[in-house]
Amino acid sequence: WSVVLPGVQVGRGARITRTVIDRDCFIPDGLVIGEDAERDAERFYRTQSGITLVTREMLRKLTIPEAPAALPL
Repeated sequence: WSVVLPGVQVGRGARITRTVIDRDCFIPDGLVIGEDAERDAERFYRTQSGITLVTREMLRKLTIPEAPAALPL
């Protein structure tokens, strides 16, 4: 089971299991959530009982790479 709040769009081939997805999120094509506990805990918030919470901010961090650290002068 999963809970998908209003306005969520799920891309083609995405798989969602035991997940709560915040409103207005876009789940990219092929993204898998809820099947790999370690991977979910790295990217999202995962409860001790195994439920994964996904917010827009968490998804944004997946798609926007961190800026590289400044090089020393």
